Order: sequence, then C-alpha cells, then structure tokens
Amino acid sequence: MNSARLLKFIILFCVFYSCGKENEIEKKIAKIPVELEIERFDELFAGLTQENLPDLKKEYPFLFSEKYADSIWLNRTKDTIQLEVNKELSAKFSDLSKEKEELYSLFQHLKYYFPEIKDPRIITIASDVDYRNKIVVSKGLLIISLDTYLGKDHHFYEAIQKYLKQNFERDQIVPDVASAYAKNLVGPIRDRSFLGNLISFGKELYLKNLLLPKADAARKMGYTEEQYEWVMANEEQIWRYFIDKQLLYSTDSELMPRFLYPAPFSKFYLEEIDKEAPDRVGQFIGWRIVTSYMQNNNVSLRQLLLADAETIFNTSKYKPAR
Repeated sequence: MNSARLLKFIILFCVFYSCGKENEIEKKIAKIPVELEIERFDELFAGLTQENLPDLKKEYPFLFSEKYADSIWLNRTKDTIQLEVNKELSAKFSDLSKEKEELYSLFQHLKYYFPEIKDPRIITIASDVDYRNKIVVSKGLLIISLDTYLGKDHHFYEAIQKYLKQNFERDQIVPDVASAYAKNLVGPIRDRSFLGNLISFGKELYLKNLLLPKADAARKMGYTEEQYEWVMANEEQIWRYFIDKQLLYSTDSELMPRFLYPAPFSKFYLEEIDKEAPDRVGQFIGWRIVTSYMQNNNVSLRQLLLADAETIFNTSKYKPAR
C-alpha cells in the first residue's frame, strides 16, 4: 500500500471510529431520565384577578417584588400594552411541545456531561421585552422571557437595533438556554487579554456544541447561514488580521465590542471587509481554537474548564485552513 492510500485509510478509520464513539455516547444520553415541565406564568398572569393573586404570589414569590402593592399588579393586567402582549404570546406560543422536546434533549446532555446539575424549574414569563435577560438561570430556576422571541420583524421591536433583534426568533430559545448554562459552567473571564476573552467564548461555544449536537452551527452561533458561511470562508484572513495586528495579548477594551460582542458588524476598519463581516467573529475563532485543543489533547471537559487561555492556545495546534 503506497503512502497516499495509507494516509487515506488512516483518515477514514479515524472518521469512522470517531462517529462510532459519538453514536455510543448519544445512545447512553438518550437513556438519561429528565423531569421537565414548562410552567406558563405568562398565561397565569394574563388571568390574574384579585381572588387568585395571593395564591400566585405564594407559588411565584420571586416574580412579585415586595415593593409593589397588589393594586400595581392588578392594574397592570388591564393595561392595553399588557393585554396586547398577552394576545401575541397566546397566538405565537399556544403550544411549546417542540421546545419541550428540545429542552429534554438539552438537559439529558447536560446531565451526562455534568451529573451534578439538577433538573430546573422552567417558567415562561413576559418581561417587557427585556432582551438583556432573555434567559435567566439561577438557584434551580430557568426563566424564559417569551416576549423576546416573537420574531425579528415583530412590531414590538421597532425601536430595537436590527443586529440585536436578529435572534429574537422562536428557534433561538433553546440555543439561548444552552448558552446560559455554558456561560455559568465556564464562569467569569479572568484573563482580560483579547486571547483570554476569545478562549472564554470559545469554551462556551464548545460546550454549547456538545449540548445541542443536532442543531446546525449557524444556529448555535446565532448567525444566519450566510453569516456562518462568511466566517468559515474567511477564517484564515480573520486569524491573520489578529496576528498581524498583534491583538492576542492586548488588553485594549475596545477590541471586545469590535470582535466579540453583538454589533452591526465586526470592525476591522477595512471598508471591503466591514461591509460583509458579521459581528462576533472573535467568538468563532475562539470556538475553533478550543475545538482544536480538545482534538489534539487527551483532556476532559473538567480540565478544559480549568485550563487557562495561554495553555489552551499553545497546545491547541490551531491552524486555520488556507
């Protein structure tokens, strides 16, 4: 067997071995039991009356601030805007069976990789379109603000910037839940360098990829298919820019909104690129580096979460294809 055929054989063997291993893991995950119910607080609040308010406050004390009198809550139910919100949520989310199925799979994967995580109490609410807190994970609760997922063209969002409302779509609910759990597992960013931020976001996306194996990569990134195709096609150019401009170890805070945070586009300050580049290209590069690290090192997820950014980068053998 010549060297070319031998190399092809080795590659095919590795691919089949990897697929077989992944299939075995998925079979184990499919057997993990999950207790999952979605409590529709948004519907309960829509039906709020003076008679049932005490019971509702007792059942959901964390959703009723003590600084507001009962009259405030009762008056809110009669507010014309609140009535319209109730109507829109009822029309859009009359059935959450698809989301429940996806969440069930998500929590099976969470419990496989992180057995200490308990099944949360899942509650849907209307939050006055608080898009900065679309998903809240805290103290055994998972709170989902349904009024931030009515569709990017919904008239509730007319005053919100286009790049933000791109992901106000129903199919982003479960990816956003996965993001919230991944962010909690990764923890706060300790290395303030650009590389430290890249790797932290890369860890989150790597975990998100494990938790949502059936979701496409664009959806996991919160990109359109065209945006994801752009970063894939331009990965080497993005990386070369970061290296040529010596950005990796910079602590310039301006780099974060340019390449890591939601924005209209990533700011290379190159007219021909800025017209096409989606936001958060640095997160994508971080994901690629962390993926390369996990492929080239025999380390566990726990070790990944504890590893510092420089160790991950130096041992990742990351090299984007030309």
